[in-house]
Amino acid sequence: MEKRSAFLGCFVLIFAAVAFSAPPSFAQKKTVKACQEEWRANKAANEAAKITEKDFVAKCRAEAATPTATTTTAAPAAAPKPVARKPADPKQAEYARERACGKEWKAEKAAGKVQAGMTWPQYWSECDKRKKAAGM
Repeated sequence: MEKRSAFLGCFVLIFAAVAFSAPPSFAQKKTVKACQEEWRANKAANEAAKITEKDFVAKCRAEAATPTATTTTAAPAAAPKPVARKPADPKQAEYARERACGKEWKAEKAAGKVQAGMTWPQYWSECDKRKKAAGM
């Protein structure tokens, strides 16, 4: 009984620590003061570009909130997709076809290219036949 009480007590303490800990905020806005300091550091360049402090601060705070705007390096070119090999096991081959068809289904459904009234089982049947004919 003591072990159970000790376990329950530890569980409650851990749960409380996790529940009341501050979650990290990944997309925090910069403060107005921080943006103003940035503007003042590059005041000559900003004035030459005819950027007002107010506009700079607004843009600075908006960019800080978006995670994609904080990265300044260009994304590397996409690597070519490896050619899908047909698995030796028939069950693995079926699984691979099902996953590939599932991705196609989601993409086509999001783009509105799926015929009206078509369900996943119907789509899967047609797609499976296509993939088998293509050698997958």
